[in-house]
Amino acid sequence: MTVLPVTHSPPKHAEDAVEIPTATKRRLGLDDQRSWIVLTEANEFNWPGPDLRPIIRSGSKSFSHGFLPYALYEKVRTGFIEATIKRRAATVNRTE
Repeated sequence: MTVLPVTHSPPKHAEDAVEIPTATKRRLGLDDQRSWIVLTEANEFNWPGPDLRPIIRSGSKSFSHGFLPYALYEKVRTGFIEATIKRRAATVNRTE
C-alpha cells in the first residue's frame, strides 16, 4: 500500500503539499488545525500489516477516515505525479 503523509507543518514550497479543506477535515473526523498532504514523500507498507492503527470513533473500529472529494484527490494525484517526474518525491518503506 502506498500512502502520502498528512502533516500540520506548512510546506516550505507551496507545490510540495496540498492543504486539506476545513470541511473535508471535519467530515473525516480530523482535528481543526490546518493540515497538508505531502506530495514529496510516499510511505509504503503491507496492507494489512503492523502499521495499521484502528480509528476508534462512535464505537466502531475502522482503518479508514473516509474518501477524499474527487477534485482534492485529483489535485493530490496530479501533484504527486509531477513531483515524481521532477524527482522531488521519495518513497519510504515503513513495514519492518
